[in-house]
Amino acid sequence: MVRAAYLIGTLVLTVGFGPAGAAQNKTQPAPKPERATFRVLGLFSPDRETDLREALKAVPDVTWVGVNFADAELTVEFVPAKAFPGTKPEQIAERFDQKLRDATQHTFGVKPRRTVPRDKLKEVVIPAPILDCKACCLAAYEAVAKIDGVEQATATFKDGGKVTALIDPAKTDRAKLEDALRNAGVSIPKM
Repeated sequence: MVRAAYLIGTLVLTVGFGPAGAAQNKTQPAPKPERATFRVLGLFSPDRETDLREALKAVPDVTWVGVNFADAELTVEFVPAKAFPGTKPEQIAERFDQKLRDATQHTFGVKPRRTVPRDKLKEVVIPAPILDCKACCLAAYEAVAKIDGVEQATATFKDGGKVTALIDPAKTDRAKLEDALRNAGVSIPKM
C-alpha cells in the first residue's frame, strides 16, 4: 500500500492506495506543540524582556509563551520534530540555545532549569557605580553569569549601579564574583 500525507489546517490527511488503486482516507490530528521552560541567559534587566521577545521571532517554529524575570526563566511552545528535527529530547535545550544565540549575536541563550532549590541559594549584591549604560550592564552580567554556581544574575545602572547574583554557596562566593567583575573592568568600591 502506498501512503501520502497532506496537511490540511490542523489535520493531517493520510491517504492510502490499496492494490486496486482505491483511495482509503484516514485523518489524524497534527502534532500538538509541547511547552518547555528553560533558564534564560542575557536577561539581566526587566527591559531586556522586550529584546528577548523580539529575538525569539527570529527562531523558527518556537513560540513565546512567557518569561518569569524573578527566576530568569523562559517558557516556549514548539513541535519537537518541526523545530528541532532529529534531536533527542535531552538535546533540545542545547539546540534551542544554539538557535537563540545565532538569532541574537550571542546576547541571549538558554540552559536547562536550575536544579538547586531557591531556598538553598544566596543572594549577593555588589555595588557597581561605574555601570552607566545597557552595554556596561551586559558586560558586567556576562562576567558574573558565566561563573559556575551563579544561578541567576542581574545588572543595572539605575539606583547607583549594582550587580545582583543568586549563587549556590557550595560552588562560588562573593569574592569570585568581585574578581570576575574587576577582570571585566568594573570597579567595585571597597566596603
